[in-house]
Amino acid sequence: MKRSKPKFMQIIDAAVIVIAENGYHQAQVSKIAKQAGVADGTIYLYFKNKEDILISLFEEKMGAFVEKIDEKIAGKETAAEKLLMMVETHFQLLSDDHHMAVVTQLELRQSNKELRHRINDVLKGYLQVIDKILIEGKESGEFSSDLDVRLARQMIFGTIDETVTTWVMNEEKYDLNALAPQVHGLLINGCGAH
Repeated sequence: MKRSKPKFMQIIDAAVIVIAENGYHQAQVSKIAKQAGVADGTIYLYFKNKEDILISLFEEKMGAFVEKIDEKIAGKETAAEKLLMMVETHFQLLSDDHHMAVVTQLELRQSNKELRHRINDVLKGYLQVIDKILIEGKESGEFSSDLDVRLARQMIFGTIDETVTTWVMNEEKYDLNALAPQVHGLLINGCGAH
């Protein structure tokens, strides 16, 4: 069956809202169908089950996320500028989309082990962007020559991710975007910026 992209994305977008508002375990396929304005059976033309919807949602949204970050860092000269743009873009995209922030920071974490493995596969593209920035920074002498790229990647991703999670858990009461320069400062200092 050939997927109709608009209807596929209509269901994905509806799933983000339903999962954010009800929690993954209470987000029945029928609620997603209703939110999308399609018949329950239509969902099964595009997805095997609710887990498939969650993974597809993350693939689609994370793919767009990585594209947007690549786009934003393309014109930047230094690794430090690229890292700042990455942090700013990450924070901006999630602060602009409350439902997506809830899904990525809270609901994806509650999934089963097999689902988490599939989610980690999707995250690889994002982590590769971090690696590229770190390697470039090492090669240009901007970052410490003995920087452990794997460890630095974990620290950068973990810091960005935890900052967003804390913001979501605090009911988004403060300006996430305003934190980007401070987070960036901590990260580049940790990379041994010269």
